Amino acid sequence: MPDTAAYIIVGGCAAGATFVLTPLVAKVARRLDWVVPPDERRVHTVPTPDVGGIAMYAGFVIALTLSRLMNSFDPLYSRNSEPRGVLVAATIMFVVGLIDDVRDISAPAKVVGTVFAGMALVYYGVTMFYFRVPLVDVFVLADEWVPLVTIVWLLGMSQAINLIDGLDGLAAGIVAIAAGAFFLYSTELQNQGVLTRDSIAPLVCIITVGICLGFMPHNFNPAKIFMGDSGALLLGLLMAAATSVVGGRADPVTQQRFGQSYFFFAPLFIPLFILGVPIVDTLFAIVRRATRRQSLAAADKGHLHHRLMNLGHGQRRAVLILWLWTALLSAFVLYPVFTTGGATLATLGVLALGLGLFTVLHPQARKSRAQNGANSDSELEKLETSG
Repeated sequence: MPDTAAYIIVGGCAAGATFVLTPLVAKVARRLDWVVPPDERRVHTVPTPDVGGIAMYAGFVIALTLSRLMNSFDPLYSRNSEPRGVLVAATIMFVVGLIDDVRDISAPAKVVGTVFAGMALVYYGVTMFYFRVPLVDVFVLADEWVPLVTIVWLLGMSQAINLIDGLDGLAAGIVAIAAGAFFLYSTELQNQGVLTRDSIAPLVCIITVGICLGFMPHNFNPAKIFMGDSGALLLGLLMAAATSVVGGRADPVTQQRFGQSYFFFAPLFIPLFILGVPIVDTLFAIVRRATRRQSLAAADKGHLHHRLMNLGHGQRRAVLILWLWTALLSAFVLYPVFTTGGATLATLGVLALGLGLFTVLHPQARKSRAQNGANSDSELEKLETSG
């Protein structure tokens, strides 16, 4: 199994390549007018390039190529088609997103592209074997169910990342934290023999962390470039691939030997929890648009980050709050893997309470609510006077 140093080298390569290439991509994008202008549903105020996914994809390919050239990763590539499958599927998702960034394509067309990417994963074997429901049972997926489960998993992951990409640095930071947490989780499963040592999950996760960290300095508020759908769909594909080959591959028989923590925190449950912020945001968006009888692809300002800004938090603070929630969710779900003590859980509970109070009771949030209340009273007085 590759050691930690090998993974750090590959992740550092992904970060460095993405960091260097992003300004070049932004410069070319301005010349080609691949920019998104401000409008009523966006928070930026100047035309900004939205094809940062080009640099992220290039960083991914460069880092993956480096890993192929390193002897440490020979077991991952020897008689294993899965890295090639991730590359092919990532390319499909990236191209679909880039076309949407440059020309705009319909939501059904993006779904079709996602289906093709999912079928590429299936063809190269990047799929689940088991589907485990916590405290219920382990279900072995029949061959006819594998394509459907893979495509649905990919659709969910890619849509969740795409919808959360609404503030500068938000999606890149959340995915970096989630991928880092899942890297730790998958390597620990390998060390304990629950996951095979030739799993591609740690490699995909560390490359994902690298391209997010390399892109973030250019994307944090005030952003010089956005990742666009090309970047968001790419990240969704990488997270879907990594989580499926861990959550759907961890040997259920071996898991039983390691006690209640592995039994309750099932591998398929963990990525959903770690990515809780974008997944909850996606579920709220579906319910919100369904009740309004709007298309699921319709844009609005009802996302979690918009609600935080309505509370009075600025862009940077709203992003930081959602980053911290993602980090807390990751720590909460990973602590049984690395410790058997209960003190850590109590500490996380206190931190969650403190973060919740900070989110709701921050002075700027209270000031904003008071100001909104005063404005409402003023409007009511005007109506009563005019009446």
